[in-house]
Amino acid sequence: MTIAKIFLLTCLTVCGLKTTPVSAQKTDSIIISGSNLNMKALREGTSRYLVYVKMNKDSVRTFTQFWTRTTKRTQYKGMAAIEITQEWEDKDSIIHIVNSISDAVTMQPLYHKTWWKVKMQGSTTSKTNTTTVDLLNKTIEYNGKLLNKTDTARQEKKIMDGYLSAENKYFLNWHLDLETFPLLPYEKGKNFIIPFYDPGTASGFQNVTYSVKGSAELTGYDDQKIACWLLVHEEKGNQETFWISKKTKEVLKLEQVINGSIYRYKIKLGFCN
Repeated sequence: MTIAKIFLLTCLTVCGLKTTPVSAQKTDSIIISGSNLNMKALREGTSRYLVYVKMNKDSVRTFTQFWTRTTKRTQYKGMAAIEITQEWEDKDSIIHIVNSISDAVTMQPLYHKTWWKVKMQGSTTSKTNTTTVDLLNKTIEYNGKLLNKTDTARQEKKIMDGYLSAENKYFLNWHLDLETFPLLPYEKGKNFIIPFYDPGTASGFQNVTYSVKGSAELTGYDDQKIACWLLVHEEKGNQETFWISKKTKEVLKLEQVINGSIYRYKIKLGFCN
């Protein structure tokens, strides 16, 4: 895997996960919908994650980023809503800003706007991309251009095709996975089939399976022992394990193993300054 591809993995929450056919699931699987999310588990406020990559288990940390995420209940076009903003920093600049609004009852996305700072390949300069998806008005704007089904430019067509794959379906915003996982109805041995779509990207609608593999403890400040659920997603060349606090339901840690040798981590920090 090239350095460029590893950098891309540190910038995206979606790693090209595969669709899981619902018909193939066992009876202990739950298809996630707006009716079985625990919205009471949603935590308002600001959290920050340290994100980094290790090129092998014992190597130094690289591609270090800080992700700041703020969640609040609000009103959007006359309806109760959840607004989540994200700001991602690398070593010397802000590289990604996100504003997402979802229905307060079902978490169905209503609006999603992203800004990216992207380094040009083979150059020290950067460009920016902005995408706005208005799910209520059914519009997508990419770098100031309103997209439509007849667009043939490669990136524009991929974004539109991704949007069309999710049109008129219930789905959750894949860019909000860290806010979605706390809402799941945890029980040992359960498989969650989550209808995910990352608005404004080429990643289309997918049913993705995450499994509750058991429990574990993390040691926190003052030697506090934190009981966690282990939420796991696996596919060829990719394994993700999330530590979910049983008490607060928040995501405390991710360990992702890529091709058996590259390790990517998200660690929730105890304080936000």
